[in-house]
Amino acid sequence: MKKTGIVTDSHSGMTHEEAEKLGIKVIPMPFFLNEVCYYENIEITREEFFERVEAGESVSTTQASPQEVMDVWDEALAECEKILHFPMSSGLSGSCATAQALACEDKYEGRVFVMDLGRISVPLVCIIYDALRMIEKGMEAEEIRDVLNAHAGDFDIYVGVDDISFLQRGGRISSATAFIGKMLNIKPMLHLKSGLLEKHKECRGAVKLHKEMIAAIKAELETTFKEGVDEGRVQVIAACCAKREIADAWEKEVREAFPDMKVIYGDLSLGIACHLGPGGIGVGCSMSPKESV
Repeated sequence: MKKTGIVTDSHSGMTHEEAEKLGIKVIPMPFFLNEVCYYENIEITREEFFERVEAGESVSTTQASPQEVMDVWDEALAECEKILHFPMSSGLSGSCATAQALACEDKYEGRVFVMDLGRISVPLVCIIYDALRMIEKGMEAEEIRDVLNAHAGDFDIYVGVDDISFLQRGGRISSATAFIGKMLNIKPMLHLKSGLLEKHKECRGAVKLHKEMIAAIKAELETTFKEGVDEGRVQVIAACCAKREIADAWEKEVREAFPDMKVIYGDLSLGIACHLGPGGIGVGCSMSPKESV
């Protein structure tokens, strides 16, 4: 039996194939299209999802049930003495609080450690990779938990929204603001930091949005993360929720903008796409703890 295992959910963007290769358990997260429930990577392909959303079908999200979470934990604990559970940020979903409450039950207390690190998608995957390296070094689950909690904020990411109406559907902006934004071709630029996704600025058009997002991360690499860059502990992050050709073009643009950096790309989950809409993009960076390199 392994000492420490890892569980996450599909909002990390980690595919089942990658997770199986790494020995990670993934909880599929549910979402709704026209009030019919689907699970990520199970009943629907990404291409079909985007086609249906672009055709005007309604979208919404919900949490996995407590029983679904516990079923995956039980499966993991049959193989490992303890597990580190990596949900999306508690500032973005109630799924983290649900997991924290479940972890207090007698059968899980002291065996399941819920990591509320303020992350989602590729930044979450980056810190999972850090955890895997520390597991390989033989570090105890509690020690890894403490290291990752101390370095939870060592990342930055900017998110761009192509269709402003999806922010209106999610209640982040008014219908009037969305209408004016579409008329003026406004592309919101959001900032994920400390677990919350907040408005950063508005850009006129996709070209301006891409330029501003990349410039923001370049500035972070030259200041906040400079020491980590010099030590080789920082990787650039690219992410997208769009059809394959759009995602590939964004990944290429980010790689060309950071030719001397390691770039990690990941598809944003369909649950995230329900809120950002088709064409949502992200660029950022994540710095690994020294203990994991």
